[in-house]
Amino acid sequence: MKSNILIGVDMGSSSLKALALEAGSGRTVALSRMPLPHDRLPGGGCEVGAPAIRAALTHVLRDVARQLGPRAAEVRAMACTGHGAGLYALDAGNELVGGRAVASTDQRADARARALAASHGAQLFEDVGCSPWPGQPTVIAAELLGADAVQRGELHRLLFAKDYLGFLLTGQIATDASDASTAGLVSLATGSWSRAALEASGIADLGAGAFGPIVPSGTTIGKLLPAEAALCGLPAGIPVAMGAIDLLASMTAIRAEGRGRAVSVLGTWCVNAVIGPVMAPKPAVAAIVNFGRGSARLYMENSPSSMANIAWLAGVLALPDARAVVDLAMTVPLGASGLRFLPFVNGGGVTAGFVGLKSHHTRADMARAVVDAVAALHARHTARLAAAGLAVGETTVLGGGAGDARLVRLLAAFLGRPVERCADDETGARGAAIYAAVSQGLGDASQDSALLAPCELIEPDAREARAHANFNAGFNELIDSMSPVFTHIAESAK
Repeated sequence: MKSNILIGVDMGSSSLKALALEAGSGRTVALSRMPLPHDRLPGGGCEVGAPAIRAALTHVLRDVARQLGPRAAEVRAMACTGHGAGLYALDAGNELVGGRAVASTDQRADARARALAASHGAQLFEDVGCSPWPGQPTVIAAELLGADAVQRGELHRLLFAKDYLGFLLTGQIATDASDASTAGLVSLATGSWSRAALEASGIADLGAGAFGPIVPSGTTIGKLLPAEAALCGLPAGIPVAMGAIDLLASMTAIRAEGRGRAVSVLGTWCVNAVIGPVMAPKPAVAAIVNFGRGSARLYMENSPSSMANIAWLAGVLALPDARAVVDLAMTVPLGASGLRFLPFVNGGGVTAGFVGLKSHHTRADMARAVVDAVAALHARHTARLAAAGLAVGETTVLGGGAGDARLVRLLAAFLGRPVERCADDETGARGAAIYAAVSQGLGDASQDSALLAPCELIEPDAREARAHANFNAGFNELIDSMSPVFTHIAESAK
């Protein structure tokens, strides 16, 4: 009997990936990835062109089909996941407006988001679980295109990253609760679009109809179009299922909820989350997500910059990659001789910057300060989740940074306990493949251990527990005291 092959596609903030696995064994039988070139623009802009997305999608699927060879005929279903928020706006011809998508790290709507937060933040948090932030699709659309674009019909539909991929593959437009709610556009109480959130954005005339219908993850939304199948070498008519936002897909891939685990994602974004019961009153966390299950919520503490800080420094110091930055950082001790770094190169309430820089500090000290700060920021967010009464005693580390055991051990040291790491950077794509399995009635695939990503336990260095605890306390004090200063600098630069 032939195995059922499932394909998961994941569009992250820096690359697009496709993974094929066997439903029975969970074994990866094909994998492909391609970088997505983003353009950094004045004022904090971050965009990627439609041709680049199209080329990457075609490339990874064609490469997977090539690796599968004759077994491409065995593909049972596929699904997509991707980064949250950002702006994938379609015009009346169903093409990306201006031929470009806007990344969720785009900061050009920062002033608008802060003004909306000041006027509507408390009301919106109660309704949708978060205050306005620069990467929300409606906030970006209002800032860059404005209500006049809506009235002229230039802004026709709004999609999320994974849904744009689904549209390219099937011609169908739909979304799921996890993406819509993470973007702060869904009422926590009803699970439907929030009129208050849409009105607050300034483009209320667009309305909920601009988004696709909200359907459950693991639901078939369409079939692979013949033209797309011809491009990528897969059979036409493969069912394409609704996925979820990449965070939830990754948590599905490690069965985080079933095993009672919180996650820290060492990716472009600093993401820290746990699934827990509905709580009243709402805990004071950055975001609460209704992902389609009435009895549970996804609780999040995030900043726009985690590994993005290390990638930035790699570019500044002309180092080849993030691992080279960590290599350099580990040549000097924790604390970098008093040099500290605020890890917010993509914004997030404050801007980035070195504090305590003196003439004796070296490139290695700079690298160590950045690496220390990235790990400490995850620990800070995790502590905020715990302070809100959420169960974060067991943590799994995900994302590209999880591939470096030194970073994970540093985070474990700041948390003061062992952590689990999943060094497989394809957990999002694996989670999407699991949703594809669900769409075909292959049981409760999220509970099938054969499909889960492998993990290992990382212990902190107990000999330096006090030093790490002291650094952590000082880091938190620094952020709290410097935030007003850096906010003032950011505002004066506009």
